[in-house]
Amino acid sequence: MVDERPVIGLRERRLGGITLVEIAGELDILAAEQVRYRLDAVARAGRPDVVLDLRRVTFVDCAGLSVLCRLRNRVLARDGRLRLVIDDPRLHRLLRLARLADAFEVLDDLASAA
Repeated sequence: MVDERPVIGLRERRLGGITLVEIAGELDILAAEQVRYRLDAVARAGRPDVVLDLRRVTFVDCAGLSVLCRLRNRVLARDGRLRLVIDDPRLHRLLRLARLADAFEVLDDLASAA
């Protein structure tokens, strides 16, 4: 029997007024529900300021992109701010191909988020 539970790591911490969420592993259909549930809670803050660190994400599928778009919409609905930290050219390319590159504020490193 194959274990199909998502192999995803999710760590959340506060840095001043910023909520930093680090994701590691595959952001795919198997992990989407788990990640979506946690990110929905992050977006419920009064005026969320969220930095999503995706540097340790190894794969993103359409369900993963959907999670990112859902978070973006929920954060913006509360007049918040969402930034993605991406250092993988493949993920930059995926955002461009999905025509989402301009929808997100993308940073090259975590230091830029301060």
